[in-house]
Amino acid sequence: MKIDLTETTSSKINQALVSARRAIGTPAIGMVLTLVIVTDEENAYDALKSAGDASREHPSRIIAVIKRLSRSPRSRRDARLDAEVRVGSDAGTGETVVLRLHGELANHAQSVVLPLLLPDAPVVVWWPQDAPAEPAKDPLGALAQRRITDAYSAEHPCDEITLRARSYAPGDTDLAWTRVTPWRSMLAAALDQQHAEIVSATVEGESENPSCELLAMWLADRLGVPVERAQSDGPGLTAVRMETRSGVIVLDRPDGSMATLSMEGQPDRAVALKRRDTAELLAEELRRLDPDNTYEATVKFGVDKLGGSARPRAEGSKPADPKPADPEPAGAAPAPAAAKKAAAKSPAKKAASK
Repeated sequence: MKIDLTETTSSKINQALVSARRAIGTPAIGMVLTLVIVTDEENAYDALKSAGDASREHPSRIIAVIKRLSRSPRSRRDARLDAEVRVGSDAGTGETVVLRLHGELANHAQSVVLPLLLPDAPVVVWWPQDAPAEPAKDPLGALAQRRITDAYSAEHPCDEITLRARSYAPGDTDLAWTRVTPWRSMLAAALDQQHAEIVSATVEGESENPSCELLAMWLADRLGVPVERAQSDGPGLTAVRMETRSGVIVLDRPDGSMATLSMEGQPDRAVALKRRDTAELLAEELRRLDPDNTYEATVKFGVDKLGGSARPRAEGSKPADPKPADPEPAGAAPAPAAAKKAAAKSPAKKAASK
């Protein structure tokens, strides 16, 4: 069921939601959270479809905020709110409200969204593209317990990762990080079977792919070994190679679907490691509403600390601000005493997934 509202208010939208639920015979609210999507007309369809698919696992009220740019000075002064209310089969397993903000109202989206939030339910804000520099300080981001961005959609993805590290606040996460969850799980399982000291590692993938950078930083941060970043033709992440004292562990995925896990003294194994769509990534992030400390440590590790082939900096992008030098070079091999202590622990425990 769809209801179109022109030049409306938040109060009238709430009334339309109640009327629509009664009309389809479901007056009770069975939703667990509010998902706010900040997008534009070009990307609204794909974002709403992904959110609707994710709502089958997490029934939610989906609020899409679309800011309509005005061309003339007069129209920019005219504030108007148009809305579309969807319930039933048109809204997945929850409710969907599409808000189109015109004129000055586009600068005050939080005042429109606030009355539409589900009472006593968590709020998640998702920017499929064009995320603010500081999501936690954004007026809409300040309403949420979790804030989801996607560095892959940025013009300069690696620079975006650096920006996310500077502006990180508890509750922030990025879909570039979500994409490496199966890789992290598979590598942790491999290290549980191969109890050997890790000497170095290499992560191979497409140039300017933020997921590759994040996986490399995660390995460097957790294992305390030098990690190189190598380039390939993709798709996405293609291989991870870890050198150990007793042999090499290789997880190779050349086609974006099936991977091969190779370890010294064991037969090669084929494992499913397909690239997931946005709905699956979003559903994973909605499963947890607490701060992701592993993501925080990883994103703050620093892209500039990775070794390997240099990534070409896009024209017009700015280098990261210089930081004070660490007491010990990042990625350097630990001192002998520290190495013995690190070897006594299982690497898989240090490589725990989210």
